[in-house]
Amino acid sequence: MVTMAPHIAAEKIAGATSSDPVVRGEYLARMGDCVACHTVPGGKPFAGGLAMATPIGTIYSSNITPDQKAGIGSYSFEDFDLAVRHGEAKGKGSLYPAMPYPSYARVSDQDMQDMYAYFMKKVEPVASTPPENGISWPLSMRWPLGIWRTLFAPSPSKVQVKAGTVAPMADPKVRGAYLVEGLGHCGSCHTPRSFTMAEKALTGDDAQYLSGGDAIDGWIAKNLRGGDVDGLARWSEADIVALLKTGRSNHSAVFGGMSDVVAHSTQYLSDGDLNAIAVYLKALPASSSNNTKQTFAAHPNTANALRKGDTSQVGAALYLDNCAACHRSDGQGYAQVFPALAGNTAALTADPNNLIAIILQGHQVPATVTRPSTFTMPAFGWRLNDQQVAEVSSFVRNGWGNQAASVTAQQVSKVRKALPADTSKPKP
Repeated sequence: MVTMAPHIAAEKIAGATSSDPVVRGEYLARMGDCVACHTVPGGKPFAGGLAMATPIGTIYSSNITPDQKAGIGSYSFEDFDLAVRHGEAKGKGSLYPAMPYPSYARVSDQDMQDMYAYFMKKVEPVASTPPENGISWPLSMRWPLGIWRTLFAPSPSKVQVKAGTVAPMADPKVRGAYLVEGLGHCGSCHTPRSFTMAEKALTGDDAQYLSGGDAIDGWIAKNLRGGDVDGLARWSEADIVALLKTGRSNHSAVFGGMSDVVAHSTQYLSDGDLNAIAVYLKALPASSSNNTKQTFAAHPNTANALRKGDTSQVGAALYLDNCAACHRSDGQGYAQVFPALAGNTAALTADPNNLIAIILQGHQVPATVTRPSTFTMPAFGWRLNDQQVAEVSSFVRNGWGNQAASVTAQQVSKVRKALPADTSKPKP
């Protein structure tokens, strides 16, 4: 299904090269995707109140508009800096690491000044107080977070950089590292965490950084390192830029939380910064924690069998009935419209969670300034039972040269139960 977005603001933010600190600050706030976490759907920008489920309870994002009472209007620059880079909020104490201050510690002094100027001078004040966090005592106590910050959050004085060394015209790899590891806080989702909820690595010097994250809101963030099967080895820099700018590339399309990242943040970045991010990501070697010895090699057997009407392979008939119209018998889909399934990293990851979730609840590629049309995959959870979803998932994970473990009905059931109650209903 193809639809057109009702309207998208086509204004491109001037970016970090502007002489106006407020304009630069707005661009940097876009880079940090502040609006995504600090805005409820349909609510006032930056007014907070977005519920975030965590292992210790529900955390509600704070109001970061310049309202004097409900927001940060009374914050000095020093107060703002303490919250963003140090994880210590005025009058509240240590912040929960849902706020990615371990990454923001790398932001330069100048960029911090520019963001402060933007929030204080251009953001509309909103007198709205978010709900209290739904965290029970004793985990609701803030003082233990101070210990957590000391152990796992780097000191800004040790990791922040000078603005000149990471300016927009700096070496692309250096600029890209600054954006990805800092304001972009890509590791917050794409890096695995320890039992303490700390990211196992904060920079590309460690092979665990960006090697694939844990489940967040029902989705698993992909490996952004150089793995062939589940990483970016087969992606060019242009492919990465296209995905961040438009939400789609010749390899895949964004889904889950990454849809919001593209919609609110990366589509507004300059081509220079998008290229810098791509250069940095492509420079990351494969992680030894992933099965990097495997490679994808396209094979015609699946396509040939389907074209002949041979549905002897388990899941083949289900694929023809439900998937082939868009993704085709050769699994190639239609470039930047319906993603290819042959060689798709979402289908090849060790954990099949994302593939199962997309089949069950459907998916819509977000509209962007440069690609205002949206493409919708319908939900199949209402018509396919757990065994059928397992069979078609296994078929996709082992067709056209794909090589991944088969999916069980138990795995599908687990994913289905974690979805919103009205998202997908099993077939009787």
